[in-house]
Amino acid sequence: MSKTIFVLNGPNLNLLGQREPHIYGSTTLAEIEQRCTAKARDLGYEVDFRQTNFEGALIESIHEARRKACGIIINPAAFTFTSIAVLDALKTFDPPKIELHISNVHARESIYHKSLISPIATAIMIGFGADGYELAIQAMTQLVARSR
Repeated sequence: MSKTIFVLNGPNLNLLGQREPHIYGSTTLAEIEQRCTAKARDLGYEVDFRQTNFEGALIESIHEARRKACGIIINPAAFTFTSIAVLDALKTFDPPKIELHISNVHARESIYHKSLISPIATAIMIGFGADGYELAIQAMTQLVARSR
């Protein structure tokens, strides 16, 4: 079985470190990628880290993960609340899936309270800031080990 974890990021996350730092912090997505790669390597895994502002590209990455990944960590960003297409793609991926959000979406405006993704996620990581990514890598390795 693959030891590659896909870490998928949706729209506007390329602006981390610049966009609303009072909500999302000052850590850039490139810094998060470096931290995820190092954490995964320490645990004997690899990371395929991606970001896109396009729904179709995110779906294509999920489809690719079906052939190449032992798990998906996904921060779908705005697609969390709007994309049945991302939900349907994730339903086709049987290994563990972790939904991740940097901020505590439940402490924000009500539009952010209803995730389309949560019902099919194996686990959810919410509100840990950029550190949530490394925590999700750790959790994913445990979920993968249990599913073998």
